Amino acid sequence: LAHAEEAQHRAQDAGKLETDWQQEILGALNSPQHQYYQDQRPNQRFGLSNAEFKRYGRQLIMPQVGLQGQLRLKAARVLIVGAGGLGCPASAYLAGAGVGTLGLVDGDTVEESNLHRQIAHSTDRVNMFKVDSAIAYLRGLNPNVNYIPHRAHLTPSTALDIFSDYDFVLDCTDHPTSRYLISDACVLSGKPLVSASALRTEGQLTVLNNPPRAPGASDGGPCYRCVFPRPPPAESVVSCGEGGILGPVVGVMGILQALETIKLITSPPKAAAGPPSLLLFSAYSIPQFRNVKLRSRRLDCASCSANHTVTESSLTSGSMDYVAFCGVTNPVDILPPASRITANDLLSTLSSASPHDDDAPIVLDVRDQTQFELCSLPNSINLPYQGLQTRLREDTQILEDLKGRDVLVVCKLGNDSQLAVQMLETMSSGSMKSIKDVQGGFRAWRNEVDPDWPDY
Repeated sequence: LAHAEEAQHRAQDAGKLETDWQQEILGALNSPQHQYYQDQRPNQRFGLSNAEFKRYGRQLIMPQVGLQGQLRLKAARVLIVGAGGLGCPASAYLAGAGVGTLGLVDGDTVEESNLHRQIAHSTDRVNMFKVDSAIAYLRGLNPNVNYIPHRAHLTPSTALDIFSDYDFVLDCTDHPTSRYLISDACVLSGKPLVSASALRTEGQLTVLNNPPRAPGASDGGPCYRCVFPRPPPAESVVSCGEGGILGPVVGVMGILQALETIKLITSPPKAAAGPPSLLLFSAYSIPQFRNVKLRSRRLDCASCSANHTVTESSLTSGSMDYVAFCGVTNPVDILPPASRITANDLLSTLSSASPHDDDAPIVLDVRDQTQFELCSLPNSINLPYQGLQTRLREDTQILEDLKGRDVLVVCKLGNDSQLAVQMLETMSSGSMKSIKDVQGGFRAWRNEVDPDWPDY
């Protein structure tokens, strides 16, 4: 009987231990930590983790994406060159869509003037590298993406090495020199290129080198040189800082870049590329969008034709001088020292003269009317450099009124004012009494004379 009771107690203890063990296991399985790791682990049956199904479910159910499209996004490696107005929205939507690896190239730091349009940056990250600021924002949006920062400007010697690690490239820069460089590197490395630009209230978008083929292949997509064989005149190139940019305009173009990239990634491997085209956007036009058909590869293209002169060696050796090719002229320095005065000289001249005197110096402000209305010097005259030559020809009285007076020409940065001085001297055949440029423009005026002058 004693042995029977002892056996019964042992059985009860064993049963209790088994029950306790089962409860412990069940508790661990139901814990938030276990559920998190289960959600993150790829499901061998379906290819994505439970967390990925939840995160991307709204696009997964679309036939244009589906499971295979999402898996292609997860495997894709995308490089964004430029983390500014275009790169911020483009990277945000690509990260949100679940692109597996996202590289960002930019050597600039965040400035306060960027924040009205570069939505990945914030006030507390001013002076931080743009790529670091953008990645901090993107990680908050989707921590599952592999982000790779390239904290430097793209150069001919580094472009091919960087591009080799990626499948698709987005040109989110704002100058012809970088556009030609990025396109050439994409042709040589066999990468499709999604290129966009935006200025003032207008934007352009095109997909280049798609499908990517070796130079000389007739079935390859055109490159940037095919569309624009010659760069625009250097004096016609206007930056956002000079011409202005409406934030939503550059945002629209960046989002469209992300959309075109997602379409490229999720398309079946053997899907035919659409005909090359250029999408034009104008915020104040009706309709806002127009599509222009582009020609195929040019037979004489320096980059992608059979007789191409842009090669890997010419690119990496530095013999391709993109700055010289595009004819960059800024900052302008065309006047002799005798034809220029400093901001302090301007202050002294204005302080010693009475505006009521018939021979008082004339301050000629050659900024556009919008900038002139933002801020201007008392009694200054607005004569915008844009269209100045035509206006002087149509109204000869302007030059007559300026003769016999000391004329001081000023603009925002001191570039247009030099060109205006040169033009006025030429068109007056040297009959002006005195005409001088204010060196450094209103930026110098703010730094040297009036610290409260608006900095825009």
